[in-house]
Amino acid sequence: MKEQKEKENGNVKEPLPVAAFVLAIDGSPLMPIRKYGKVRHLLKEGLAEVVCREPFTIRLTYETKRYVQKISLGIDPGHSKVGLSATTEKEVLFENEFTLDGGVKERIATKREYRSGRRNRKTRYREPRFQNRKKPEGWLAPSIEQKLGSHMAMVELICEILPIAEIHVEVAPFDTQLLMAEAEGRPAPEGKDYQHGPKEKRCNEREYVLYRDGHKCRNCGGKSGDHILQTHHIVSRKIGGDSPSNLVTLCKTCHQGYHDGTIKLRDDIKPGKSLAPAAFMNAIGWKLCESLREKYGKDKVIVTYGYRTKMLRKEYGLEKTHCNDARAISGNPGAVPVQGCSFKSRKIANHTRSLHVAKPAEGGKRRSKIAPHKIGNSRFQRFDMVEWNGIKCFIYGSTGGRPVLKDMDGKRVTPTTSVNIKTIKFIRRKRKGIIIQKLK
Repeated sequence: MKEQKEKENGNVKEPLPVAAFVLAIDGSPLMPIRKYGKVRHLLKEGLAEVVCREPFTIRLTYETKRYVQKISLGIDPGHSKVGLSATTEKEVLFENEFTLDGGVKERIATKREYRSGRRNRKTRYREPRFQNRKKPEGWLAPSIEQKLGSHMAMVELICEILPIAEIHVEVAPFDTQLLMAEAEGRPAPEGKDYQHGPKEKRCNEREYVLYRDGHKCRNCGGKSGDHILQTHHIVSRKIGGDSPSNLVTLCKTCHQGYHDGTIKLRDDIKPGKSLAPAAFMNAIGWKLCESLREKYGKDKVIVTYGYRTKMLRKEYGLEKTHCNDARAISGNPGAVPVQGCSFKSRKIANHTRSLHVAKPAEGGKRRSKIAPHKIGNSRFQRFDMVEWNGIKCFIYGSTGGRPVLKDMDGKRVTPTTSVNIKTIKFIRRKRKGIIIQKLK
């Protein structure tokens, strides 16, 4: 009641910004410090030392009392972006939109091409050892396993700087058969329909696609007179995969003509809606909860559902964003964001596993694709966060020992390709393959 009257009179004070995240002398997280003057005093008197500059974190060099508030971490898992929000009952202390690495599938496909090339050349290739091909229990596809690990790595980074008491995870199962029926214009499945899917009695994807398209070429409708039917990937297999939504029936004449560049496909032949995000969420939701419970304890991880998140977001008038969803998931949808608590992060590939280019120039040598880890003879490394002319950016590579600077999204921030290494200032190194930056 008192807070409501103060708000009506315009006397409500804005919450103080987070000046620094604090660690105890043994490295365990404490509540953040709000006063910049106190941080300067601690550093000047040698009572604290800087651990990280983004987010700004200090470690105390003396023993202190460890009073902490209850902080809940809400996680909004996603296929490409993840929302995370650490909140108390009244304030948001840390929120982050985390972009996952979506290139794993493409890199695996590239590796398959190299392997196929070695097999065709009969060099550096061994016969497959089928006794080693058994998948262990709980096996996940490499692309899913990598994203699951990225979720865990980001949670670990947050738990290192804040005393998280509870971790709330949204588990939102999707009905993929219903989504497929909506995409193909079929009636919604009911009851026994779930036991008799559209691909029932079809031995493979090709037979199902031919059946779906009525055993006719979708491009010419049979006008070419070619009775040999083939399935065509509308977009590259690397990008769209072998799902029926990315396959279309073409006669051999249209298929060959398209790849030769003499025939253009009809405008209505487009890839359907991908079910990859829904399938990913179905696969990762409970697996993420299990991994968190193994690491942080069963009582610390709480499961919530999508319908509850939507209800809370509407009740508190929150815009539909990953961070707002995570705030609602945390159980404190009414928490007010503190100035300087918003961050943006991205998962990057730790290594360049593709050793050489697939198709070297005619008569040329296969050049290595591995970029040098260090920049010249300096202490700087790839993906270090640096400051140049007052701009915070990242080192994406080097040209002649001079760093190439780009922002988190990969856009160049310098007027030229590279800059003098003496003009940049080191801020922080990537951790767990994650780069992070505070939003203004």
